[in-house]
Amino acid sequence: MTTATVSASTQEALKLSDRINRIEPSATMAVVAEADKLRQQGIDVVDFGAGEPHFATPQHIKDAAIAAIQGNFTKYTAVPGTAELRDAIVHRHAVDFDSDYRREEVIASTGGKNALFNAIQVLVDHGDEVILPVPYWVSFKDIVRYAGGNCVLLEADEAQGFRVTAEMVAELITERTKVIILNSPSNPSGAVMSAEDMTEVVRLAHRRGIWVLSDECYVYLNYTGKNFSVGSLREYKERIVVLGSLSKTYAMTGWRLGYALSPVAITSAMSKLQSQSTSNATSIVQKAAVAALKGPQACVDEMRREYIELRDHVVGGLRSIPGISCTMPQGAFYAYPNISPFLGRGGLKSASDVAGRLLREAHVATVPGEGFGTGEHIRVSYATSKAELDRGLERMRKFFGVL
Repeated sequence: MTTATVSASTQEALKLSDRINRIEPSATMAVVAEADKLRQQGIDVVDFGAGEPHFATPQHIKDAAIAAIQGNFTKYTAVPGTAELRDAIVHRHAVDFDSDYRREEVIASTGGKNALFNAIQVLVDHGDEVILPVPYWVSFKDIVRYAGGNCVLLEADEAQGFRVTAEMVAELITERTKVIILNSPSNPSGAVMSAEDMTEVVRLAHRRGIWVLSDECYVYLNYTGKNFSVGSLREYKERIVVLGSLSKTYAMTGWRLGYALSPVAITSAMSKLQSQSTSNATSIVQKAAVAALKGPQACVDEMRREYIELRDHVVGGLRSIPGISCTMPQGAFYAYPNISPFLGRGGLKSASDVAGRLLREAHVATVPGEGFGTGEHIRVSYATSKAELDRGLERMRKFFGVL
């Protein structure tokens, strides 16, 4: 029996569900895994792939987790989180964005991705349309597909810095539109929607009975001068779901703590779903999250200032490589250079080819643009030191220089 026959036979025996076959593995996680394999072989990899801060979690947050362990705060909690944590989330958001949420309108989850997954499963049914700007974070499309929804892609204009406007959103609304996804600042492009455009999208959605799902994972890494959350639009909150995360704001990616702010009916539905999947976020992490949200916020400003310096450094370095162009990101910690002039050279047919050979030959980890909905870009995370950026940029310069 051939390997192909065994494989086909095995697949038939497994009979995997249609919903799992609708999605692909995360492109970013695939890059992390491949880079780890090379490191295990003793290869020095410059990692521009990982979407996480290079900073250590602030000490006062770590101390709170240690105190929770020592105090035996290690049992189950209520599914949506402790009252203390939910109140801290509400308080922090109110102070920073002038929102008006109650404890019953917030749920803590095992990371922002978990909150996003729960929200889409609760809101999107088979055949529903979801407007999704391109480029998009890798998980948006697949989570919508898993729920049975159809993504209606909004192609942002690279020449305008991938800016998304209310007019662009309005043109795509149909009778089947159920959700509009906003992600500002954007992963991967770093684009920031204006407060005026976001407000107009929310007003339009409210009039049409459409949900706005706003992923604000990078809301504190907005370099345009003023942070903005649609959660501040109190009169429209009955059609808004705000998704937040402590991962990027407080350098807590591995701690896995995200949240959603939404009307009670949605929060309750998400809690019901979470009760049958992950249940509560880790009790110890919840205590650390309270310390992050209620403690000193100077660390957030310090990290944002350094990211701006790193952004300017990496964009300047990328633009200095002949053939590469790169828009100036207005937030988050990613650059999204266009590598289209190199497609067709040296056997490179796609961004995946470019990223793959960059990793294998130059030992620089990046994420190919196909995972974000574009085929002419790679994502470069600049959440690292200037010295590491320079090492990676030099390797990239040599790699592209011989194509």
